[in-house]
Amino acid sequence: MTQHTTQHATQHTTVKAAERQSATAPVLVLCGTGKNGSRVVHRLRERGHPVRVGSRSGRPPFDWESPDTWDPALEGVGAVFLVCQPDVGAPGTARTVRAFAERAVKAGVRRLVLLSARGEDLALATEEAVREAGTEWTILRAGWFFQNFTEGVFRPYVMAGELPFPAGDVREPFVDADDIAEVAVEALTGDGHHGRVHDLTGPRLLSFGEAVAELAAAGGPTARYVPLPPGEYAEWLAGQGFEPELVAFLSELFAQLMDGRNAVVSDGVREVLGRQGRDFADFAREAAAEGVWRG
Repeated sequence: MTQHTTQHATQHTTVKAAERQSATAPVLVLCGTGKNGSRVVHRLRERGHPVRVGSRSGRPPFDWESPDTWDPALEGVGAVFLVCQPDVGAPGTARTVRAFAERAVKAGVRRLVLLSARGEDLALATEEAVREAGTEWTILRAGWFFQNFTEGVFRPYVMAGELPFPAGDVREPFVDADDIAEVAVEALTGDGHHGRVHDLTGPRLLSFGEAVAELAAAGGPTARYVPLPPGEYAEWLAGQGFEPELVAFLSELFAQLMDGRNAVVSDGVREVLGRQGRDFADFAREAAAEGVWRG
């Protein structure tokens, strides 16, 4: 056997060993107790993948705002599902994610999957930080989640009978968080996702008014959508007790997102999962039957 052949065989063995180690190493799911992270955790465990829940209550604990918690959470990890708080495009997020990604690569993480936002220009710097980390990466760009109406920011207002929001009559391709989680698991554990941006939407467009009407038609709460001009919405947020910095960020964000740029359906869910994404009407019927708006 020549020296070149010996070196090639050694390199091949090293790569295979690294792949085996990556396959058995835990996946770190950041914000692992939240709306998206918990769904990814559940599906990874269903498939038998070891999981480390990245949260303040996790073992070891993880906190985006406490960099001293990052290295213990990353130890021995093969892949990371990145969910950013309070938003992927919020001020300072790109800088924080870049610092975290650098530590992840130094710790031996082989794959980063970022949950990003569809049409959000403010998120591009965070996406770039992940692309430039020096390891495998995948970006999931998702629209508004169905679950915002059942377990997220819109739920209390829908239950109170009035949802104020600065979307006008713009139509959005609302997407199921369960579909996002399934795509995330494929990207974290499967092949062929490195260097790809998966654009994730539901199968049809709905305005916020139409979405609220479909909730009522399915047996959910009867609510009225109130389209507010951006300035009035900022005043409303301030009246709800939001900090001035967050009011400024959300006002800028929604003014950008609600200009109709996302009013197109993509085929991203089908490309990854081989099926169409769940329809909003089916989600609404199931949510009402489960009683998610009771109490």
